[in-house]
Amino acid sequence: MGATRAINVQRESLDEAMRELAMQEGFDVGLEIRGNAAAFRELLRTMHHGGSVAILGIPPGDTAIDWNQVIFKGLTLKGIYGREMFETWYKMASLLQSGLKLEPIITHHFAVQEFERGFETMGSGQSGKVILDWSTL
Repeated sequence: MGATRAINVQRESLDEAMRELAMQEGFDVGLEIRGNAAAFRELLRTMHHGGSVAILGIPPGDTAIDWNQVIFKGLTLKGIYGREMFETWYKMASLLQSGLKLEPIITHHFAVQEFERGFETMGSGQSGKVILDWSTL
Protein backbone atom coordinates (compact mmCIF):
# COMPACT_ATOMS: atom_id res chain seq x y z
CA MET A 1 0.00 0.00 0.00
CA GLY A 2 3.05 2.27 -0.15
CA ALA A 3 4.17 2.31 3.48
CA THR A 4 7.92 1.99 3.75
CA ARG A 5 7.95 0.83 7.37
CA ALA A 6 5.46 -0.63 9.84
CA ILE A 7 6.31 -1.66 13.37
CA ASN A 8 4.83 -4.54 15.34
CA VAL A 9 5.74 -3.72 18.94
CA GLN A 10 5.45 -7.39 19.89
CA ARG A 11 8.51 -8.06 17.73
CA GLU A 12 10.59 -4.88 18.03
CA SER A 13 10.67 -1.69 20.04
CA LEU A 14 9.90 1.74 18.72
CA ASP A 15 13.34 2.83 19.92
CA GLU A 16 14.98 0.15 17.72
CA ALA A 17 12.98 1.30 14.70
CA MET A 18 13.90 4.93 15.36
CA ARG A 19 17.60 4.02 15.52
CA GLU A 20 17.31 2.01 12.30
CA LEU A 21 15.65 4.97 10.57
CA ALA A 22 18.16 7.44 12.07
CA MET A 23 15.31 9.37 13.69
CA GLN A 24 16.08 11.94 16.36
CA GLU A 25 12.77 13.70 16.90
CA GLY A 26 10.08 11.02 17.06
CA PHE A 27 7.08 10.10 14.95
CA ASP A 28 4.76 12.68 13.37
CA VAL A 29 1.83 10.26 13.03
CA GLY A 30 1.00 7.25 15.16
CA LEU A 31 -1.73 4.64 14.80
CA GLU A 32 -2.64 2.53 17.83
CA ILE A 33 -4.64 -0.26 16.28
CA ARG A 34 -4.71 -3.21 18.69
CA GLY A 35 -5.81 -1.62 21.97
CA ASN A 36 -2.54 -2.62 23.66
CA ALA A 37 -2.01 -0.33 26.66
CA ALA A 38 1.78 -0.78 26.81
CA ALA A 39 2.13 -0.13 23.07
CA PHE A 40 -0.01 3.00 23.38
CA ARG A 41 2.20 4.37 26.16
CA GLU A 42 5.32 3.63 24.05
CA LEU A 43 3.74 5.36 21.08
CA LEU A 44 3.02 8.50 23.11
CA ARG A 45 6.57 8.49 24.48
CA THR A 46 8.11 8.35 21.01
CA MET A 47 5.87 10.93 19.32
CA HIS A 48 7.30 14.19 17.97
CA HIS A 49 6.03 17.54 19.27
CA GLY A 50 2.77 18.46 17.58
CA GLY A 51 2.21 14.90 16.35
CA SER A 52 -1.14 13.24 15.74
CA VAL A 53 -2.26 9.90 17.15
CA ALA A 54 -5.23 7.89 15.90
CA ILE A 55 -6.60 5.59 18.60
CA LEU A 56 -8.30 2.87 16.57
CA GLY A 57 -8.02 -0.10 18.94
CA ILE A 58 -10.08 -0.43 22.11
CA PRO A 59 -7.75 -0.40 25.14
CA PRO A 60 -8.67 -2.04 28.44
CA GLY A 61 -10.89 0.20 30.55
CA ASP A 62 -8.22 0.79 33.18
CA THR A 63 -5.53 1.96 30.72
CA ALA A 64 -3.46 4.77 32.22
CA ILE A 65 -1.19 7.05 30.20
CA ASP A 66 1.36 9.71 31.06
CA TRP A 67 -0.66 12.83 30.26
CA ASN A 68 2.55 14.88 30.34
CA GLN A 69 3.44 13.20 27.03
CA VAL A 70 0.22 14.52 25.51
CA ILE A 71 0.17 17.97 27.10
CA PHE A 72 3.79 19.05 26.80
CA LYS A 73 4.23 17.62 23.30
CA GLY A 74 0.99 19.19 22.12
CA LEU A 75 -0.23 15.89 20.71
CA THR A 76 -3.57 15.54 18.99
CA LEU A 77 -5.42 12.35 19.91
CA LYS A 78 -8.39 11.17 17.88
CA GLY A 79 -10.52 8.15 18.46
CA ILE A 80 -12.27 6.26 15.72
CA TYR A 81 -15.36 8.41 16.24
CA GLY A 82 -13.31 11.60 16.52
CA ARG A 83 -12.66 11.89 12.81
CA GLU A 84 -14.49 14.32 10.57
CA MET A 85 -16.75 12.03 8.51
CA PHE A 86 -17.13 14.21 5.43
CA GLU A 87 -13.45 15.14 5.41
CA THR A 88 -12.59 11.43 5.53
CA TRP A 89 -14.92 10.71 2.60
CA TYR A 90 -13.48 13.55 0.50
CA LYS A 91 -9.91 12.47 1.18
CA MET A 92 -10.67 8.83 0.37
CA ALA A 93 -12.45 9.82 -2.85
CA SER A 94 -9.41 11.88 -3.84
CA LEU A 95 -7.05 8.98 -3.08
CA LEU A 96 -9.17 6.58 -5.13
CA GLN A 97 -9.43 9.02 -8.04
CA SER A 98 -5.66 9.43 -8.07
CA GLY A 99 -5.18 5.66 -8.42
CA LEU A 100 -4.98 4.18 -4.91
CA LYS A 101 -5.54 0.42 -5.22
CA LEU A 102 -7.31 -1.18 -2.26
CA GLU A 103 -7.16 -4.76 -3.53
CA PRO A 104 -3.98 -5.63 -1.56
CA ILE A 105 -5.73 -5.15 1.78
CA ILE A 106 -8.86 -7.17 0.89
CA THR A 107 -8.20 -10.78 1.86
CA HIS A 108 -11.65 -12.41 1.99
CA HIS A 109 -15.05 -12.15 0.28
CA PHE A 110 -18.23 -13.73 1.67
CA ALA A 111 -21.87 -13.64 0.67
CA VAL A 112 -23.83 -11.59 3.20
CA GLN A 113 -25.58 -14.79 4.29
CA GLU A 114 -22.16 -15.98 5.54
CA PHE A 115 -21.73 -12.96 7.80
CA GLU A 116 -20.95 -15.15 10.84
CA ARG A 117 -18.07 -16.77 8.96
CA GLY A 118 -16.91 -13.29 7.94
CA PHE A 119 -16.87 -12.11 11.54
CA GLU A 120 -15.08 -15.28 12.65
CA THR A 121 -12.44 -14.64 9.99
CA MET A 122 -11.98 -11.05 11.16
CA GLY A 123 -11.79 -12.15 14.79
CA SER A 124 -9.14 -14.76 14.00
CA GLY A 125 -6.49 -12.12 13.35
CA GLN A 126 -5.69 -13.91 10.08
CA SER A 127 -7.30 -11.44 7.68
CA GLY A 128 -7.08 -8.00 6.23
CA LYS A 129 -10.34 -6.42 5.15
CA VAL A 130 -13.30 -8.78 4.80
CA ILE A 131 -15.99 -7.92 2.24
CA LEU A 132 -19.62 -9.02 2.63
CA ASP A 133 -21.29 -9.19 -0.78
CA TRP A 134 -24.85 -7.88 -0.53
CA SER A 135 -25.66 -8.61 -4.18
CA THR A 136 -26.40 -12.22 -3.20
CA LEU A 137 -29.68 -11.23 -1.49
